[in-house]
Amino acid sequence: MKTIKRNAHIFKLLSIYSIKTAFQSKAGVVIFTIAKFFRFGMFFYFISFLVTKTQTLKGYSQNEAIVIYLMFTLIDTIGQIFFREVYRFRSLVVSGELDGVLIRPYHPFLRVLVGGIDPMDALTLIPYLAITFYYISLLPHITTQNLLISATFFINGLVLAAGFHIIVLALAIITTNIDHAIMIYRDISSTARFPIEIYREPLRALITFVIPIGIMASYPSRALFGKLHLSTAVFALCVSGFFLYVAIASWNHALKRYQSWGG
Repeated sequence: MKTIKRNAHIFKLLSIYSIKTAFQSKAGVVIFTIAKFFRFGMFFYFISFLVTKTQTLKGYSQNEAIVIYLMFTLIDTIGQIFFREVYRFRSLVVSGELDGVLIRPYHPFLRVLVGGIDPMDALTLIPYLAITFYYISLLPHITTQNLLISATFFINGLVLAAGFHIIVLALAIITTNIDHAIMIYRDISSTARFPIEIYREPLRALITFVIPIGIMASYPSRALFGKLHLSTAVFALCVSGFFLYVAIASWNHALKRYQSWGG
């Protein structure tokens, strides 16, 4: 319990520092927020237009396709809120500051993975949530069971997002280059804006079970619609657990290869 309280206090301090740093440039905050909403609106309009013209998108109605996009947006945004520090990790490696992080009396993930919330992404979360709940309310035949399973896979999606960012951290230690890895992750994850059924095999299996973007971003929606079979759900959770294990193992392996600034 003391460890949890201490970590929560450290997270609070890091978040306060992050907020103060972000709001030093108020114009930057405004421009960033407007750009976020503009990008969101463009994809929202594109998906709505696409499904309106085709009536359905691989068996999904217009509202269902929009919910899939909104679920992806929520998971992606929450990941950006909590894991933004990953984008600044390279400087810790090349400057040698990572040495100081590793010897501090708390887990390094608290500093290099989380590092406090990103207030600019947090500003966009509330309207995203409101829009998502509105479109979910328009869906017929949503049961309590579906909501619970969907919530489980939503949390699972956030865990997978953490796993992807941990792998990026590991690659940054080994290669001292984080920009390419994080951009590759962003590009691959964007495939989940649309129903994964639009992709042909073996690409669909690749982005679902090998690089579990589909499980991360699409399965919460499929569970909500009642289109996720029990066997598939159990297998997906097993894949998620294995992926998290691989991510942490990659981090531990990278630390063994890490040469300190003075080494």
